[in-house]
Amino acid sequence: MAHMQDHFVKWLRDAHAMEEQGLTMLVAQSKRIENYPQLKARIDQHLVETQGHVRALQGLLDRLPVGPSRIKGLAGKLTATAQGLGGALNSDEVIKGALSGYAFENAEIGAYRVLIAAADELGELEAKATFEWILEEEVAMADWLASNLDDTTRLFLLRDERELQASR
Repeated sequence: MAHMQDHFVKWLRDAHAMEEQGLTMLVAQSKRIENYPQLKARIDQHLVETQGHVRALQGLLDRLPVGPSRIKGLAGKLTATAQGLGGALNSDEVIKGALSGYAFENAEIGAYRVLIAAADELGELEAKATFEWILEEEVAMADWLASNLDDTTRLFLLRDERELQASR
């Protein structure tokens, strides 16, 4: 059981670092999106959700004898910041952001499914409920991005063809 607990704690720390990275990416995207109001609104909504995820995971971590890895969290934030800055250089920034957001959401979905199974195995009912709630919001965001990628792409192409600011 000690090995299971060790894995659970590591995966919980990883999820916390991933959510902090997601938060940094969402803030950067939200600040830069100007011409895609539906996308911006959904990103802003998920930004609020992600802030709740970070708080909830921090609460679970605070109950553990050792807190989250600050180095991993910092590395994730630096990576997300670099991605946000790098996006500004792309003429198709909004499309690259939507694609990376969709991929990131699916990575989070996988991580929470792992955590749910681990929490269930360990009898961590509060943690399991937290992970299930977060998973539901991550699935909803991934589904939204998937169902709106066509429209976002078409709007980008239309704006670009008319030489309007399309990148963001």
